[in-house]
Amino acid sequence: MQLTQKERMLLEDQKKHEEVCIRKYTEAAEKASDPKLKQLFSTYAAQERQHYQTLGQMLAGQIPQPNAQAGQSAGQGQGMQAAGTAWRQNVQPGAGSKMDADLCNDLLMTEKYVSGTYDTAIFEFTDSQARQTLNHIQKEEQQHGEGIFNYMRAHGMYQPS
Repeated sequence: MQLTQKERMLLEDQKKHEEVCIRKYTEAAEKASDPKLKQLFSTYAAQERQHYQTLGQMLAGQIPQPNAQAGQSAGQGQGMQAAGTAWRQNVQPGAGSKMDADLCNDLLMTEKYVSGTYDTAIFEFTDSQARQTLNHIQKEEQQHGEGIFNYMRAHGMYQPS
């Protein structure tokens, strides 16, 4: 794949965003008091590392095979869904620590931002496979946001009105 100057710049920006996400999720996993939240953050850090690698491949002119991504995502999505079910069992509203709530709020804001930057990048790419790859990553970022939102809601940390 031959990248335009703008496409290269967008991929480099996204790669920097993924670096921040990896660092934030890794640090949050270390700081979180709830073991389930630690696991969630660790899972998301691993997915962010995969995003980082995918973007590196794209910068090298390669587009990862969609089938490999889809299979990996399906397995990870099932794991996140099982974790989401476990959160809702025996949860008392307000049971989460302030530190856990702060970590979740920070990461939810980060996911909102990163998802939006992928939206812009997707519209700027000329290659449809590249757009599909970026769309796949964006969908996983949105799933991360949804997982954090569900955790927060189940633990009385977020009450949509």
